[in-house]
Amino acid sequence: MPMRLIGFAVILSLTLIPLAAVEAQQAGRVYTIGILSTGSAAESDDVEKAMRDALAQLGYVEKRNIVIESRFNEGVPGRLERFAAELVNMQVDVLVTYGTPASLVAKQATSSIPIVVVSTADPVGSGLVQSLGRPGGNVTGVSAAFGELAGKWVELLWELVPRLSRIAFLGNADNAANKVVFRRVQAVARDLGVTTEYFSATRPDEVGAALARIHQARVQGLIVPGDPVIRSRRREITEFAAKVRLPAVYFGKDYMVAGGLISYGPGAPRSAVALPYMSTRSSRAPNRPTSQWSNQRSSNS
Repeated sequence: MPMRLIGFAVILSLTLIPLAAVEAQQAGRVYTIGILSTGSAAESDDVEKAMRDALAQLGYVEKRNIVIESRFNEGVPGRLERFAAELVNMQVDVLVTYGTPASLVAKQATSSIPIVVVSTADPVGSGLVQSLGRPGGNVTGVSAAFGELAGKWVELLWELVPRLSRIAFLGNADNAANKVVFRRVQAVARDLGVTTEYFSATRPDEVGAALARIHQARVQGLIVPGDPVIRSRRREITEFAAKVRLPAVYFGKDYMVAGGLISYGPGAPRSAVALPYMSTRSSRAPNRPTSQWSNQRSSNS
């Protein structure tokens, strides 16, 4: 999860608390932010650091006037629902969710606690919000222009691989956002005369088997979209691609750090320009527009 994106979501979430930072400190109120993610607790270090950095900008100090309650699903079936119920029962002031599956579970769990969604492909199509401009209900947040990203991933492989004819897409069948992205990948690839095949892993321990099936399929390129379950095995994935000499395009720089060939996705979102404004304005209505960005950063090793 990009740290600036986390920071943006946290500051956005704090604007939903009905008091400004100074007022909260004067009143002695301790606010609680719940985090619900489909990812792994082992990957939470960057999340926690970004949270503290963003909170510090507003004068919030953990254990003095703010408490952070994090729940990471780690790909275990049924945990998201249980964790969402825990956070709701704790009566957190704001619930920050990462990824479409966690966001949908959170929305099902509460209609009163403000929910701030971080990184989802299609908040309208998935049923999270009524529209980007007027989300309605208790959900707001940040969405990425994954349609544009998906097209670029295919184009990058087209440029990299001579006579490209078949691409593998490694996603999570339980992630509605991955399905949206795959349809876009299919459409762009079809226009180029390239076929695509979806290989799914819904738990971290299924990634190895999915990679074996990809190898047997004799594809010429690999696309790995954003998904916490898949990302938890990013080193295994990048090492596989290098070993079998399979050109791959990844979502997020985490894969580059793990040895990936090319990543293409959100860098520093233009939404971050709104940070100073959002950090000083308090909103009593959770019906804040869902921000969407389309600036990407491409890099290669």
